[in-house]
This record gives sequence, C-alpha cells and structure tokens, in this order.
Amino acid sequence: MKFLIADDHELFLQGLEFVLRKEYPQVEISLAKSYTDIFDILEKDKDFNLILTDLAMPGGDWLEAIGKIHELCPEVPIIIISAVFEREILQKTYDLGVSGYISKAFPNNLIISAINLVLAGGMYIPPEILQMSMKTSSESVKLLLNDLNSTEKSTDNHGVTPRQMEVLNCMAEGLSNKQIAYKLGLSEGTVKIHITLLMRTLEVTNRTAAVRKAAQFGLLKVGQ
Repeated sequence: MKFLIADDHELFLQGLEFVLRKEYPQVEISLAKSYTDIFDILEKDKDFNLILTDLAMPGGDWLEAIGKIHELCPEVPIIIISAVFEREILQKTYDLGVSGYISKAFPNNLIISAINLVLAGGMYIPPEILQMSMKTSSESVKLLLNDLNSTEKSTDNHGVTPRQMEVLNCMAEGLSNKQIAYKLGLSEGTVKIHITLLMRTLEVTNRTAAVRKAAQFGLLKVGQ
C-alpha cells in the first residue's frame, strides 16, 4: 500500500506517520507539508491507496485544492484530518468527493478505524454529520440521512434497503465503486455511502465480509 499524508505542522505529521507505520508495517508513505508539495508529488506519482490531508495549509485555497486533488486522482480516496470541525466545511468536503473527515482530536484507534473503513470502499461520516437536520444538510448528506433512516426502519432483508441490495449484488460481482456507479447511474460518492451503510447494517468491516454475510442471510443467489 502507498499513502500520501500532508500537514503543515511537522510534529503532527511525524506523529501521524508513526501511527500509520505501526498499524500498516508494509505501507509506503510520502510526506507533504503544503498543497504545493502534494501537487509536486502527484505530478510524479498518482499510484496511491489513500491521501490523508489537512485542510488549512500553504500553497492554495483548500476548496480549490481538494477539488483539484480529487480531479487528478479520482480513484484515490481522500480523508481530511483537521482541527477545524465545522458543519458547513464538513458538508462542502463531502460534496467535493472526499471519503472521510476526521478531527485531529480523535483518538488513534478511531482514526485507524476510519481509515480501514475508507480502504474497504466505504465512507467515514462523523457522528456530527449524522446529527444534522435534513433542513440544514447538503444533498449528499440528505441522501445519507434518508438511506440511514430507511435502513433503521426496514425489517425486511435484514435491514438492507432495495438500493443497497443493488449495490450489494454489484459487490458480489466484484465490481469496483466506479463500475457500480456507472452501472446503477449513481455518483461514486453515493456508492461509498451505500457501502458504508451496508457494512454498518451487516456489522462487518470490509466488502468481502459484507458479501459473505449477505450470502449467509440468503440475500444473494447461491454461487455469487
């Protein structure tokens, strides 16, 4: 695996690198201290499994910079890790296509759990997002809340909604998030939300386990 991590505070950057190397001993880590550094690295190498970056850094406006990073590496999940934890900013980053938003105040085990969820193809949504009202939420968050509510209310198919069943069947076929999005006419961010909720509903931590458990529940046809 290859991670790109960025933060303009050297002490935090080194601490984050230490935590990640301890959890993922085989990972290759590239370090950046600014958006300029990030774009210099991505100009030479875009083959990363994860980009983990702060928001407020030298070298660019975060809104434009995160959008550009996603444009340059559409297949690479991006997690924001920041001391800024404001509702409006969280919503804007999710609308840009990030796969997670983590507070720097989170304990290490929660940070690692969020990373594992994203690496599994899901999306990490902090509890603060889930507590938002529909009235104040962006379109992507409204989708999340709608799907979450329908999952919690559903007693059929072990709580898996019809749309999640479609995503689940695509996962069983071995399709990537991008392929699922194309097949179902969804955005890739929406697919990530559905996968996140699927894993939450089935109480698993990765795609393979989700498919296996769904098969055990009889949600998938034998042989899938």
